Amino acid sequence: MSNDKTDKPKVSDKTGPDIKEFGAQMTQKTPIRIVSVIGQIEGHMNLPPQNKTTKYEHLLPMLVDIEQEEDVKGFVLLMNTAGGDVEAGLALAEMVAGMKTPSVSLVLGGGHSIGITLAVSADYSYISPTASMTVHPIRMSGLVISAEQTFDYFEKMQRRVVQFVCRHSRVEENDYRRLMLQTGELANDCGTVLVGEETVNRGIIDAVGTLADAIDKAKSLADI
Repeated sequence: MSNDKTDKPKVSDKTGPDIKEFGAQMTQKTPIRIVSVIGQIEGHMNLPPQNKTTKYEHLLPMLVDIEQEEDVKGFVLLMNTAGGDVEAGLALAEMVAGMKTPSVSLVLGGGHSIGITLAVSADYSYISPTASMTVHPIRMSGLVISAEQTFDYFEKMQRRVVQFVCRHSRVEENDYRRLMLQTGELANDCGTVLVGEETVNRGIIDAVGTLADAIDKAKSLADI
C-alpha cells in the first residue's frame, strides 16, 4: 500500500534560494522565461542591506544563458523598479536590445528613472493600467565638483539615456526632454510622472496590458 507522504514529488531545494537571490526560479522549463527586475538596479556599489535590489551582475549572465539556450524561445522582463545605477541599467538595456531571443517587458507598479530605458529595450513593451513611470534628469549624490567639465559629463550621460529611449520607442527626443525638465509636478525636483495609458499616449510604452498579454506576445514573437 502506497504512502501518500512518501509518494509526493519532492520540491527542489534550490527553488527558495534561487528566488531570494535572483528574483526568479533558475530551473524554469517553459519556452518563455521570466526575468525579474525588482527594487533598485544595483551597479558597481552595494546598496544598503535594507534595500530591495536587482544586481546587474546576476542578470547579465542570466541573459547570456537565455540567448544561448536552444529550449528558450523568448522571455518576459517583469519590472517593478525605482531605477538605480545609470551605467548598470544601460548595460542591461543594451544587452536586452542586442539579443535575438524575442523579448517583452511588463511594468507593474513602477518603472522609474533608468527603469524606463530597460522597459523600452524589449521588442515589445507593456505597462499595467495603474503602473507609473517617473521621467527625470540624471541625479547623483555626494560631492559635485563645480566645474564646466562636470556639467559636460552630466550632459553626455543624459544624452546616452535619452537617445537610447528615443531609439527604442516612439517618443521624440524634444518631447522626452520636455518631460524630464518639467517643473511644478514633483516636489523639490523636476520631471513628470506618467501612469498607465499616458506612457502609451506619449509613445514610450507600446501598450497597456497584463502578464497574460505579455506571455502571449512573447509566444507570438517566438512563433510558438
